[in-house]
Amino acid sequence: MRPEIPPIKRAPWREASVYQIYPASFKDSNGDGLGDIQGIISELDYIKSLGVDMVWLSPVLRSPQVDMGYDISDYKDIDPPYGTMADHDALIEGLHHRGMKYVMDLVVNHTSDQHPWFKESRSSVTNKYRDWYIWRPSRHDPQTGERIPPNNWECFFSGSAWAWDEMTQEYYLHLWATGQPDLNWENPQVVDAVHDVIRFWLNRGVDGFRMDVINYISKEPGLPDAKPKKPGFLQNGAEHFSCGPRLHEYLQGIGKILSEYNAFSVGEMPDAGPEDILKAVGQDRGELAMAFHFEIDSMDFGPTGRFEPGTFRPTALKRIVNKWQTFMLSNSGWNALFMENHDTSRVVSRYASDSPALRTISAKMLANHLALQSGTVFLYQGQELAMANVPREWGMDKYRDIECVNHWEMVLRNYPDDPERQMKYRERYWSVGRDNARTPMQWNARGPSAGFMPEGAHSTAPWMSIHTDYPTWNVVNAVADQNSSFHHWRRVLKIRKQYLDIFIYGSFEMLNLDMDEDVIAYIRAVDPATGSDNGQVTVPSQALVVASFSVDEIWWTVPQKALAFLLDLSKDMKTTVLNIHAIVSKLGNYEGRNELRLEEGDCVAIRLRPYETLVAMI
Repeated sequence: MRPEIPPIKRAPWREASVYQIYPASFKDSNGDGLGDIQGIISELDYIKSLGVDMVWLSPVLRSPQVDMGYDISDYKDIDPPYGTMADHDALIEGLHHRGMKYVMDLVVNHTSDQHPWFKESRSSVTNKYRDWYIWRPSRHDPQTGERIPPNNWECFFSGSAWAWDEMTQEYYLHLWATGQPDLNWENPQVVDAVHDVIRFWLNRGVDGFRMDVINYISKEPGLPDAKPKKPGFLQNGAEHFSCGPRLHEYLQGIGKILSEYNAFSVGEMPDAGPEDILKAVGQDRGELAMAFHFEIDSMDFGPTGRFEPGTFRPTALKRIVNKWQTFMLSNSGWNALFMENHDTSRVVSRYASDSPALRTISAKMLANHLALQSGTVFLYQGQELAMANVPREWGMDKYRDIECVNHWEMVLRNYPDDPERQMKYRERYWSVGRDNARTPMQWNARGPSAGFMPEGAHSTAPWMSIHTDYPTWNVVNAVADQNSSFHHWRRVLKIRKQYLDIFIYGSFEMLNLDMDEDVIAYIRAVDPATGSDNGQVTVPSQALVVASFSVDEIWWTVPQKALAFLLDLSKDMKTTVLNIHAIVSKLGNYEGRNELRLEEGDCVAIRLRPYETLVAMI
């Protein structure tokens, strides 16, 4: 018999929303073209005005910047282009003064190859740091006798996951770039060193961590070959390093430290399914508070990855959302809700429309769809402004991401005389490439840096080009316009907390789950097991969230369970009107009432305009 699942416990971090900052692209305070910590400090009031509770920074620690700071060379110092330790302390103080918490990016699956640990490790096979990383002798091809890597794992940034070291005549493992060697967590000294880093920052006032690819820290013993999934020698080896045999032991060790400080945690866990993630985030596991999965981000990838053509279908999104919502709520787990971060493209361009007429409408629809689910909301910089993917006309010289640049070099090498194939990949870079989320924040309409750099500092170009739409789509315009997506995000985050018994601790039911349609609609309701603290029934106690992912006007047949939200049943059905709760009606994205009509079998249909969203409560 399955043990009884305890109800979800109330906690401030469950009720929080998190704003992610990509430091290089947020704001440049000194005119060198790179965003920095002082730039972030200058905009803390703007961030606070959104209504978020925490701020997560992508890495600002010392790094050679092979992968935008996810290759750390010193875990206890700030990278000089971003600022100093004093700047970092001032940032923490500024956040705390405004009632917000600070979340640091913890990157401990790998380091930079410039980290002193790795420099020592590669200096000699007998060095005391040798076993801090994963070194292996070569194999040899049985046919040719040539040297080949220890296994067939493929690097996520193309090529083998093994790099040959001439000095010591062995390979080292790097699941990412060659400059990002994987740490060997099987070595207790590595574990102790990571724990020391965690304590160091918690003692300096950090409130928690986002943990980069944390489910990769435990590899399967023996590092066996991956099963072939595509032609060729190199294969995705995630089956042997995602959620390995000692993962939860390692996470519990980290969790004990976090509990001492009452610190926040969210783990990035790619290639992990619901059962694997639940083991890490179950509320009594003592490991992580929540985790990012990547099913939504990868649902329009092709069969071999990001840059192979795929198709977005709202039905696929509906089923993924339903799976994770119902699974976590029924098993005392918790979701990290996101549709944008530094590793994705812009959601209005990818899953809706960034056309001038529909861009704000799309952004509002996507905000409702995401933020009214169960979980902790993560909002990425610029998402509140409806920032869009890079201009389609950009040449490849403007792309900066190592994953994209490496892939393009491979395309030119393998298909030099195939312009059609090259254009196909160019389209994918625009659609799903990580550069789309990394263009600098657009603060105002003043060119050429849109306020990203200080006035008069334009002799230096920004590290990445500014999007050409900045004269219209910028912070100043968004804040001044009460109908902007910025103000919509403010409202939805406020209402989420105002009705936390529904939107945070309530139950979840997806409507029309098995229907192939462009509408995603769900019901949130007060759950008696986790409901109001005073034990009384709250009014309203239920909410209907409707989001159309159609670029066309459609008639949506309202499911029976949703009729009560939309209809005043005391009136003649033929003249019925919407009965939306006064406060929540502000979460619509069109003016005026929606037209209703009777259909065959006494069904009721509602007219939904392109990318329309409705939120109704009873």
